[in-house]
Amino acid sequence: MGKNDQKKEQYIMRLENAIAKKYGCDAVKNPASGWDEEKEAEYLEQIKEFNKKFDKILTHQDKVEVNGVLVSKKLLTRESNRTCPVCKIYSFKVQDDIYMTKYSCCFKCYIQYVEHREERWLSGWRPHSETNQ
Repeated sequence: MGKNDQKKEQYIMRLENAIAKKYGCDAVKNPASGWDEEKEAEYLEQIKEFNKKFDKILTHQDKVEVNGVLVSKKLLTRESNRTCPVCKIYSFKVQDDIYMTKYSCCFKCYIQYVEHREERWLSGWRPHSETNQ
């Protein structure tokens, strides 16, 4: 072993000692030193479970070509109701989507019937069909 090799080893030892002093002995410990066959078996089982979940996700993300565009199958089977059940008006507004999801009505009906009366609305109250025309 040459003089340069000894200097390198001493530098590495001082560096490891400084790291261990600052961050603890685990920071310089070889990761394989605590590995055994039981941990290996557990790790392999975790990989199998992960792959099962990943394969399940991939099957849900199947794509179908529609007019030259790949579209998720989930989007094709999803039904979208854009007609307000209260006022029967069809809407393309994104704002209405939010209120349709949460309150089952469009924004206009939310303002007229739900706002500040959310508890009553969520308990099932709806306006009579003659009053919401």
